[in-house]
Amino acid sequence: MMVMQSEVIAAVDEAFGSLPKPEHFTNYTHCDECAEHDQLLSNRNRETLTFSDVGNPGWDPMCFSSPDGVAFYMPSLARLAFADPPCGYDWYGYQLLFHLHHGGLDNKLYTYCNAAQKAAVAVLIGAMTELKRAEIEVAGSEDEFLRAHQMWGYGRA
Repeated sequence: MMVMQSEVIAAVDEAFGSLPKPEHFTNYTHCDECAEHDQLLSNRNRETLTFSDVGNPGWDPMCFSSPDGVAFYMPSLARLAFADPPCGYDWYGYQLLFHLHHGGLDNKLYTYCNAAQKAAVAVLIGAMTELKRAEIEVAGSEDEFLRAHQMWGYGRA
């Protein structure tokens, strides 16, 4: 049975959509880069976050965000993972995988999320592996997606 992208996004929205927007997303007093990332994320909302905001792996504010900040934007990040990237950007799923799997079971978002949120992320990863199979195969990242899916769905890294 083919998973429906709209159902996956609805599941992520349900699990994360009621989270309040953090007052700050980063340790904004740490340095200019943290302050810039915090300002960008603070000036966006779930509807206005774009590829140009988070699509550059070398300048990704989500890498600096607190787990509650990443969780707040999960519905937006899920949408970007299913969207066709604009010219000059790679598929966002690669970056999202990094945010979801970096550090294994010690991943800051994983440890922050409750059971319903973890289940929604597992559904998201499973849907990406089904609906974005070509992108995943081109990068040779099937194993990484499988490990991330196992972690979020079953608590195994």
